Amino acid sequence: MGRVAVLHFLLGILALSSIFEVLHAESPYRYYDWEVTYGTISPLGVPQRGILINGQFPGPAVECDTNDNVIITIKNSLDEPFLMTWNGIWQRKMSWQDGVLGTNCPIPPHSNWTFKMQAKDQIGTYMYFPSTSLHRLAGGFGAFNIHKRSVIALPYFEPAGEFTLLVGDWHNTDHKELQQMLDSGSDMPMPDGLLINGDPSNSVFTGEAEKTYLFRVANVGTMTTINIRIQGHMMKLVEVEGSHVLQEIYESLDVHPGQSLAFLVTLHGSAKDYYIVASTRFARTAIEATAILRYNGSNVDASHPLPVGPTYQVHWSMKQARTFRWNLTANAARPNPQGSYRYGGIQITRTLVLENTVGEVDGKLRYGVNNVSYNNPDTPIKLADYYNIPGVYNLNTSRDKPTPGPMVSGTAVYDIALHDFAEIIFQNNETTTQSWHLDGHNFFVVAFGANQWSPEMRIKYNMVDAVWRNTVQVYRNSWTAILVSLDNKGMWNLRSAIWHRQYLGQQVYLRVWNDETSLFTESEIPPNALKCGKAAKF
Repeated sequence: MGRVAVLHFLLGILALSSIFEVLHAESPYRYYDWEVTYGTISPLGVPQRGILINGQFPGPAVECDTNDNVIITIKNSLDEPFLMTWNGIWQRKMSWQDGVLGTNCPIPPHSNWTFKMQAKDQIGTYMYFPSTSLHRLAGGFGAFNIHKRSVIALPYFEPAGEFTLLVGDWHNTDHKELQQMLDSGSDMPMPDGLLINGDPSNSVFTGEAEKTYLFRVANVGTMTTINIRIQGHMMKLVEVEGSHVLQEIYESLDVHPGQSLAFLVTLHGSAKDYYIVASTRFARTAIEATAILRYNGSNVDASHPLPVGPTYQVHWSMKQARTFRWNLTANAARPNPQGSYRYGGIQITRTLVLENTVGEVDGKLRYGVNNVSYNNPDTPIKLADYYNIPGVYNLNTSRDKPTPGPMVSGTAVYDIALHDFAEIIFQNNETTTQSWHLDGHNFFVVAFGANQWSPEMRIKYNMVDAVWRNTVQVYRNSWTAILVSLDNKGMWNLRSAIWHRQYLGQQVYLRVWNDETSLFTESEIPPNALKCGKAAKF
């Protein structure tokens, strides 16, 4: 072989090697360094103590692509322990990074800890927020948006741009004062107002006429369902918590606490300003916040009247929720059809009927699930499970169905076999709409119904194209049914997204487990894991 031939051969090997390395290269890393501090903010015109991230309220957005490795180091400069949770980020095989007190020791004051996670097989609109105490009511929340990789097609034309709207209720009362009220046995007062990106009226989103934009909306509030609408414009819903949905057109959309979605808006009007309106739901007197959709070059202010939205009508909201359907012809996070997961043909192996309940324990107001009000032990139950520490929780505390009698305290943990396909019924016999979130998994929302659930209601389930999401509303005096493949091993929090109810005990944990020790099913404990309580000695 001549020198030229040898050179060509070596160059060919080198090229193939480079291609091989590209194809098998590790997913990109994105690094964030956050300092959590107190600062004075005045979102509703009243100076108060807020929680800032790198001096910002709301916190900085996390923007990444699916499968990216996201490394976030949090320095806790508060005067008390702190944790951040990643609402809707699956944490595949990694409940160690979930950021709730059942899985993580909190970050002590004036110290730091690094979360290491991968946005594995996800595309969509999510959020993060503090999970400790009532920190969430002081701020510390932000957007977590996961974009597609270049090889993945969208089921709609690429928009000209994106806007993120963090909508939520807000209290002017200091979060520690609110916490003292709850600890003393009082209930949470109603919010004082609504915010859009931390402001009740001054956020502006600018676009070009005749172009289409993607609006990402997340309800970062703590107790209020919010309706969103845009003056003079229709909204085409395209995504709900990471699932592409059938692209129906809406005048307005309800977003319940902890939920997120995305819709397309085409700027087809005249070049001026238009109001974006967020208002509270299920109350005869609504609280509103506004923002501005501005056409580039506009010199005409938005004008009243504001677009009118629904107020207290529950049936209207339930009918809208039933129109949210999975897009079975669209790609998911990987370039394969979502519809390949035919959940309707999977046998249910476990049924839980979970009723949100309210009562008193030791003379103080508590919320619970099936009359068990959750108490956070000093030792995270994930650590207790890993180190076989007795006395931290008892699997017999949890109840599979509503149980009459007084409210009791306990650390409710449900023992679930890995790969169980569970039916979970959320029963709500109260006069307020509830919202529930499951960490580490998405689930199929197969039915909403009025009054009491019974097994005969299964005939009404959508077993074909129910939307796949992580947070679901349960209307007053109603029930909601979900189906979930519990295929993510770990200790996972199932909680009320109404945050004061979660704080006062309306949460449980699902111990999704098998006795096989394998990195294919669960990652090892992180080398930087914090140890506290009875686990401090390990």
